[in-house]
Amino acid sequence: MQQVTELSVDREDPRRYESITRQRLEDPASVQRAAATRQKHAGPVLGRQNFIIAADHPARGALSVGKQTTAMADRRQLLDRLQIALANPACDGVLASPDILDDLLLLGALEGKLVFGSMNRGGLTGLVNEIDDRFTGHTAAALSALGADGGKMLTRISYEDQDTVKTLQATADAVSDLARHQLVAMVEPFISKRVDGKVVNDLRPDAVIKSMGIAAGLGESSAYTWLKIPVVQEMERVMAATTLPTVLLGGDPAGSPDEVFASWQAALALPGVQGLTVGRTLLYPEDGDVAAAVATAASLLNTTAPVRSAEG
Repeated sequence: MQQVTELSVDREDPRRYESITRQRLEDPASVQRAAATRQKHAGPVLGRQNFIIAADHPARGALSVGKQTTAMADRRQLLDRLQIALANPACDGVLASPDILDDLLLLGALEGKLVFGSMNRGGLTGLVNEIDDRFTGHTAAALSALGADGGKMLTRISYEDQDTVKTLQATADAVSDLARHQLVAMVEPFISKRVDGKVVNDLRPDAVIKSMGIAAGLGESSAYTWLKIPVVQEMERVMAATTLPTVLLGGDPAGSPDEVFASWQAALALPGVQGLTVGRTLLYPEDGDVAAAVATAASLLNTTAPVRSAEG
């Protein structure tokens, strides 16, 4: 498997992305032109698992990785790391907020890649109304105009917070709108509650299963709905809860890299798991070697789809 460890830019040069600023300033229409001329991904196929890098955290004010509270604050470093990840041919695409997606389009880093836009970023980390996760990012119409493959929405369900119903309604509307545009709705559900003022996701298998059932029923059609769920205990039972295509999220890892990768590998072997959608774990590995972390994750996926018969 090819590894990419070098970029064509000098990562010590503070002006290395000044060309993006120039384009945004002098020719903002260049973003749409880059989207219009981009070569698209061939599309998901059952049995060939997809590998998507997630980079929508800063738009929700979530800059920390582990004990590093501002790890994702430097946009130049984030773009460096994203380009290293995307340059690996085994990396199928990206999930990003509008600003990062536009940067990557201008850099030409999304040729032949799957593209998912981040739709709701209004539930800022630590915000008093964090559960009321407003849709402040991509819309279905904007994603369609960009030639994207779909949109992702974080859907936290708190039985203690009346704002949950607003998030559920907004998510349902987005799922319906994406379906009308024939775009994937990647729904990331959690049962959540506040603990000492902080929103915490319940990662017990029963809670994850309950969140999946709620998420799958949102919107006027589930034809284009995928689920994005964490790797938890009893994943066989968790995956038995849905027939929707499902990708695994990485989150902010608590265990060692070996433990994290082993848990992913076991979950990826289950029916219905279409791949990985992981960000911080791979973009900011403990040893700093993004290319190696991406290559290791890619090696866990099944990338050879079964050949269909003439009748199939």
